Formats: sequence, C-alpha cells, structure tokens
Amino acid sequence: QVQLVESGGGLVQAGASLRLSCAASGRTFSSYAMAWFRQAPGKEREFVAAIRWTTGYTYYANSLQGRFTISRDNAANTVYLQMNSLKPEDTAVYYCAAGTGLKSGAWAYDYWGQGTQVTVSS
Repeated sequence: QVQLVESGGGLVQAGASLRLSCAASGRTFSSYAMAWFRQAPGKEREFVAAIRWTTGYTYYANSLQGRFTISRDNAANTVYLQMNSLKPEDTAVYYCAAGTGLKSGAWAYDYWGQGTQVTVSS
C-alpha cells in the first residue's frame, strides 16, 4: 500500500522558516516525480514545487521560487520543502504527491498524502 506521510507543519510568525517532510513508502518511486501542493480555505489546490527522484531536476511555481526549495533524500525515501520568509498568505494545508510526470497540474499525480497545516501569523 502506497503511503505518503507529511510532517513539519505548524504555527509560525511572518518571516520565519519551516521545513516540511514527506516520507514515501509502499512502492519504488524512483521513476516518479514528487510534488508539493497547497490549499488555502476557500481556494483551489495550488502547485508549489516538484522534483524528479532520479535526476533531482526541480520545477517551481513562478511566484514561490526563491523562497521555497524542494529537495529529496533518496536513501530515506523522503522529500522536503524548505520554506523561508513565510508570509500570512502562505497559510494553507500542504500536500505531498507522487506521479509519473513532472507537472504542475494536480491531475498528473496518482498518490497523495493527508496534508499538514501551515499557519503564518502576521
């Protein structure tokens, strides 16, 4: 059974940093791309960043590149999202996803985690 388990969310003040983790298990993800999405209350799910397991190639939402960094630890089967200079508008539930294509559409991802809440206070 495929599992993606996110952790690392929490309540922080504006300007702070957080690192989210996504532990993957249940199958071999080496041919997959891993991504982070987020969804704020009343809004659609939004692409944040993606990374290819094998090459480490990354792909970011234009508006977030520079503050957010996606990385992976192949040995640990874990993907990370380092978030710096957080803003109140970054408040959302952050989801980890796995899919065969390095794309920004949620439709491209087959497996999803349960999400972790990030709240940024002003």
